[in-house]
Parts: sequence; structure tokens; C-alpha cells
Amino acid sequence: MTVIDVRSLVAKKIYRGELAFEYVPEEGLNDIPYVKFSGPVSVKLHYEIFEDDSVEVKGSIAFTLTGACSRCLEPAEERFTGEVDGLFVTPEGDGETYGYQNVICLDELLRDALLFALPPRLLCERCAIDE
Repeated sequence: MTVIDVRSLVAKKIYRGELAFEYVPEEGLNDIPYVKFSGPVSVKLHYEIFEDDSVEVKGSIAFTLTGACSRCLEPAEERFTGEVDGLFVTPEGDGETYGYQNVICLDELLRDALLFALPPRLLCERCAIDE
């Protein structure tokens, strides 16, 4: 997965930056029956390193789910988006923040963002109109 090398960036006096990449999510994250991720998750992030060495990471994720409609079992596909918003502090996080030492691994932040963005069910176009 992607990392942010905070130590190297601070040494180069680079305190802000952008990241854009795609990754394949873990299969077990989606618990909607008969539904799977259709392709990779697209990620766009902006990070900022502050004077106290805390790092704020914000951005968005986008992904597509495909499978059977949770209501009528007809084929369904829908694109979803979610927000990414995390604060990394040294040396350890406290439940509301993420911890890091020199290098930030974005795995846990992206996993959390994806879990929050997942819908409770997938509906086909016809069933979504009836909602």
C-alpha cells in the first residue's frame, strides 16, 4: 500500500502534497450478500505536515459494487464515493487519531474510509426508484 515518508519530506522542507492511486480492497470488507467490488478503489488524497509533526490526510475514495440487488436479486451495479479524513500523530494514536513513526502507512485509514462508505445494501435501478 502507499506510504507517506514524513521524515524524508520534512528534511526536504515539503509540507504539503497530493497523492492519487488505485488499490484492490480486501474481499472480506464487503458483507453484502452476492455483491463484490468491481475493480479497484480510486483514491485522491491531500496531506499536510504541521509543526508538531502531526499530519492531516484528507481526500476521497470511489469504488463500484456489482452483484445481485438486495431486494429483487436482479443484476445491479452502482458507483459509490466516500470521504477520507485522518490525523496522524507521533508516536501512537488514541482511537480518534492514527499513530506513526517516521513513515505513515495509509492502510488503516483507507480501510476505515471504505467501511464508512459501503452502503448497507445494493439496489438495482428499479428498486432504488421505489425507495
